[in-house]
Amino acid sequence: MSAPSAVEIAAAVRAGQPARQEVAAALERIAERDAAIGAFQLVRAEKALAEADAVDARDDRASLPLAGVPIAIKDNVPVAGEPMRNGSAATDPTPQHTDHPVVTRLRDAGAVVVGLTRVPELCVFGVTDSPTSITRNPWNPDRTPGGSSGGTAAAVAAGMVPIGHGNDGMGSIRIPSACCGLVGIKAGLGVVPAELGNGSWFDMSENGPLATTVADCALMFSVFAGRPEFASVGEPGRLRIAVSTRRPVPGVPVAAAWKSAAQDTAAALREAGHTVRQASPRYGTHVSNSGIARWMAGVELDARLVADRSKLLPRTRRQAAIGRLVLRAGFPRESGRTKWQAVAEAFFADHDVLLTPTLATTPPRSIRWSERGLVANLWSSSAYAPFAAPWNLAGWPAMAVPAGVGPDGMPLSVQLVGRPGSEATLLALAGQLEQLRPWQRVAPS
Repeated sequence: MSAPSAVEIAAAVRAGQPARQEVAAALERIAERDAAIGAFQLVRAEKALAEADAVDARDDRASLPLAGVPIAIKDNVPVAGEPMRNGSAATDPTPQHTDHPVVTRLRDAGAVVVGLTRVPELCVFGVTDSPTSITRNPWNPDRTPGGSSGGTAAAVAAGMVPIGHGNDGMGSIRIPSACCGLVGIKAGLGVVPAELGNGSWFDMSENGPLATTVADCALMFSVFAGRPEFASVGEPGRLRIAVSTRRPVPGVPVAAAWKSAAQDTAAALREAGHTVRQASPRYGTHVSNSGIARWMAGVELDARLVADRSKLLPRTRRQAAIGRLVLRAGFPRESGRTKWQAVAEAFFADHDVLLTPTLATTPPRSIRWSERGLVANLWSSSAYAPFAAPWNLAGWPAMAVPAGVGPDGMPLSVQLVGRPGSEATLLALAGQLEQLRPWQRVAPS
């Protein structure tokens, strides 16, 4: 049995159903399923039940948007009273003193943190594993749930919790959402508090939700952003939609199933009355080069925060070393971002939304990628997930939306991209797609 939706749980608890009942049910699902999935780094069973009791005792319980909703938090933001390990033995195991701002907002809204989810070391890679654990995709345990929000994606897709927290610096919400058949949105710059690591990878990283429905995604996003209006998913109106299956990274092929997912989705939107045409942004090598420079240098800055740098894995140490060279050479430079933004703005003068595949091919196998070299990890991530990162560099909103199931039995997904301030439009278009082409909420049992 899957979890009820967050919208359903919150409505029931606001009407008088005990939050403890919903949280206890989530903890039971975690106990039953997570041994096979490995989504959780830490489960807060007793603390979560106590927090549920506190929600039940709140005077404002009847008005809480996330009343009693059990949620998972990615283990790279502070949760008061728990260690923040960020997927690494090099980090400090001391419990955090305060909550991250997005955790504060979730708790103020009535949500209950049932556990912290696993990530690759320092959230650097597009798969989720460590020397001691492998997080597996509930759709196929031989495949990765993606990264770096892979633990959260696996927990939501397995029906352990209805919604979960992630963050996205090079696609780390959209990629796991696509791997696991979920809805996930990365906001534009400044919409949701970031405060990730040591500089949020030069403002490429954003916090956001992973969910099984657009309504749940919008509800959690509204709490993150502190803007209740986002919770109401409206009608998108008639939009000018560009569809592109052109790969942003040269030499990376796009599998036929993923091209078809984008084209079939485009056809449905055309039938619904939107103006849809084939058109691709001029990505250019400066886009990938500028994004990679920020990523490499950002990893070095994050590595400076760990308690014992010698305990970092070899692949992470090598990437941080490259990041040091990038910084010494005077990079990254803001001109890389502004040049790409100008290109994107020119493209979006004629379009309201860009639709692409979210991934280029089936997610990689769930193996110990942490034991492989940096080059193998970089190639694997870029080969299967090249479409997300350009929009982190731009700082523009983008989201992943389920788009059926491929011939291999794995979920397919499309990416929707809009100009700054278009988060409500993207959510509305995703809601329309959910009506036109409904998807299975959680992975087959």
